[in-house]
Formats: sequence, structure tokens, C-alpha cells
Amino acid sequence: MSTLQTQQEIAATTQIVVIGGGISGLTAAYRLDQLISQAGAGVELVLLEASPRLGGVIESVRSGDYLLERGPDAFITDKPAALELCQELDLESSLLATRADFRGALVVRRGRPVPVPASFQLLGPARIGPVLRSPLFSWRAKLRMAFEPWVSRGEEEIDESVASFVRRRLGHEALDRLVQPLVGGIYTGDPDTLSLQSTLPRFKEMERIHGSLWRGLRDKSSDEDEAVGARYGLFASLSGGLSELVEAITSRISPRCQFRFGAIVRSVTRNDSGGYRIELAGGEQFACDGVVLATDGGGDLLAELDSRLAENLAEISRASSCVVSTGHRLDDIDHPLDAFGLVVPACENRRILAVSFSSRKFVGRAAPDRVLLRTFVGGALQPGLLDQEDDQLVAMVLEELGSLLGVRGRPELVDVARHSSAMPQYTVGHDDRVAEIESRLTGHVGLALAGNTLHGIGLPDCIASGAAAAETIFAGLSG
Repeated sequence: MSTLQTQQEIAATTQIVVIGGGISGLTAAYRLDQLISQAGAGVELVLLEASPRLGGVIESVRSGDYLLERGPDAFITDKPAALELCQELDLESSLLATRADFRGALVVRRGRPVPVPASFQLLGPARIGPVLRSPLFSWRAKLRMAFEPWVSRGEEEIDESVASFVRRRLGHEALDRLVQPLVGGIYTGDPDTLSLQSTLPRFKEMERIHGSLWRGLRDKSSDEDEAVGARYGLFASLSGGLSELVEAITSRISPRCQFRFGAIVRSVTRNDSGGYRIELAGGEQFACDGVVLATDGGGDLLAELDSRLAENLAEISRASSCVVSTGHRLDDIDHPLDAFGLVVPACENRRILAVSFSSRKFVGRAAPDRVLLRTFVGGALQPGLLDQEDDQLVAMVLEELGSLLGVRGRPELVDVARHSSAMPQYTVGHDDRVAEIESRLTGHVGLALAGNTLHGIGLPDCIASGAAAAETIFAGLSG
């Protein structure tokens, strides 16, 4: 915590506005409320949310025996912010680890799901044996991957794309057949444009230190870890769904925080007193001393305040996607679903990105004789598929599930959740753009950004950004 200002150091008329009620904005409001309370300061706090609910993309829905997530369904625990917040909010008894009996992933090869080789971690393997035995690759590709320890290091100062890095170290078939769908399943992006440094810097560091992904990954894992899928064990959720986290945060925020729903912000500008003016749709305006901007992108709101900052933010493109959740009788699926999910390479020319087997991943998501699937559509490589109506999307998804997994009959549950421009694309040059954005922000005391636009797309990243924004705003209140 930063040094807390006293009641006398902060004017009683001080008002802070948080724009956006997703997990980043909620965390910012929660931390601000704590800081205000500890300082005994007379600060008013307002959270503006355009929709009628809090949580943003986080939304857990109970439907009969199914518990589905319309947005993210888990968070990673090796980034501590989400786990620590759950512990702080007394949610430890609700923490849910992934099931040990289905850990693993599948990838499509010529229309057939095959296992991802054991020990393969996003961009490379810790052991060559499972790769050599895998039906995913040709023998030429396997020999190329076996040669990886003898590939020379790349130039450290170059911001290389993920695709360039993988082609250089492992060859094009490793990229097309496995890395592209695995990375695409996380970032809904195109590896040819995604920055390695901004998305997966640990692999760049492995090359620098060890000269090889094999040696780097091997150094960080053990045979036992690889056998049980240690990376899969790093994910966690909550027994009642991630909305439990939203509800717990909201319940801890004191009545001093005013929540306003249906509040569509049009602009953030300076006012004559040196603070900020917020203008809402419909023309309503009000003044405040500090602003946390926790919306997707947000550059359009800052165009009058700082056109260059707005342009910098607009340069970070964003991809849209859709999650189609379907509930099925287990007897209506031919595939054993003996993994956490399935990823689909772009070279397979299918119409879906990935399928998460939700009830294989976490207990309590479906009855024992049922299965809950979450199918992902769209992303940076297939944006046009999202132009379809919901019923067309569902029909398309069911056709793909039938072809790939042998799903038959009508699903018992269908839900379509669209996420427009929700996923920022950390393309080559992203770190330079972030540096310029943060440099310009230093000229706007009382303004902070939170969310997934700059420093990470996962729940822990968003939570950490909200807490950091709260600290920044509160530290600047006394000038």
C-alpha cells in the first residue's frame, strides 16, 4: 500500500469516478474504497457501468443441472493476483482445482482429434520422445524439431512475432499444426502478427539463457510434472462459477460507492479547476478529481483530452469472439472426451477455434451423465463468422461438433455469448506503444487505465491492473 493521506490532506469534495464495472473496474473501486476508509478521507466514489449488470465478460449462469460460464471459466494461479483476491474475500472454500483425471488437450489433424504431445507447452517440448511418437507431424517436421537445440539465438533487440520465432526454432509444421491453434485458443489472434515479447516473453528468455526451448523447458519441469500435465494443474475456478468473485467484491464495497447502471460515457475532458469533466450520453456532465478508465480500449473517450493518447490506444486492435455453450447427454457423444478440450488449426479450414469440455475440466458443471461444451468462434482469423445470427451460429457449431466429436441429437442447453472487441491484440511493437501511452499518462495526474489493453489479458492481469490504478489515483489526490 502507498502512504495514506489524511482527512486534512484530501478535500472533502473530492470525487473519484471509475468507468467500467468489469473485473478491472470493480477491483479498482474495491481498492479505492479500502484506501479511502483507511485514510478516513471524505472522498466520494462513483462507478459508471453502461450495462445493467456488473462483471463485464464474467457471467456464470445456472440452468438446471448445468453451470455455464458466458465468459472466462478459470484463472491461472502462477500469477497471484486472482488467487490472493479470492483468499482476501474469504472464497478459499469455493476454490476449485481442475480435475486430475482428464488433464490434457486435443488438436485436430485431418478432421480427427489427436492428443497434444506430452510435455509440449505452447511453443515447444521439454522432451522430444512424445513429439517423435505423435501422429501430428510428418517425419520431416519431427527431424526439424529434433534439431531445435542447435538453432542459433535470434537478435535480442528485435521484437519478433510468435510465428517467426516458432518457424525459426521448430519449423513451419510445428507452427501450423500445433502452436497456432494453442496460441489462438488463448489470444484469439494471429501468430504472424502477435509479439512474442508482449505475449509469451518467457520463451524469448529461455532462448536467451539456455539457447534452446528444450533445455529451457526441461530445466523448469520434471518427468512427474510432464506426466500429469503440470500446466493444466495451474488453473482454478470457483465452485459456484466466477460470478462468485464479482458478487464477493461488490458485497465488500461500502455504501460510499455509488453504482450507476446504464451510464454510457461519451467523453473525459479537463475542467477549469484542473480536474476532469465526465459527459454521459444524453448530455449530463459532472466534475471529478480522479478517473479510472476500465473499459475496452477507451481511446475514443479521451480524444478531446489528449488526441495523441487516444490514437495510441486506438492502435491496439481488438478481436471479437463468440462462445456457444451446449449441454448434451453423454450417450449422444461418440468421442470419450478424455481431455480438457480441443483446439483447431487454421490449416484445417474448420469454422471453430476451439472447444472446452467444461464438465471434464471442473466438477459441478454438469450432471454425471451429461456434458457441457463451450465452443469458440471468430477471433482475428475468422471475424466474418460472427456476422451470422445466433441460430445460424448454433447450427454451424453443432455441425462442427458432430463432425469432430460425433455429437448427435439436439442439445438440452444452448447459450450464445458474444464478446465484441473484448480481446486486445498485442501485435509486434506493442511494448513501444505501451511505453508511449504510459509516458503520456504521466501528464494527466488523476487519470489511470485499468483492464487488459496494456499488460495482460487474463483475470489475474486485469485484477492487478485495477488495484494498481487505484493506488495511482489515490496517491495523487494530495498533489
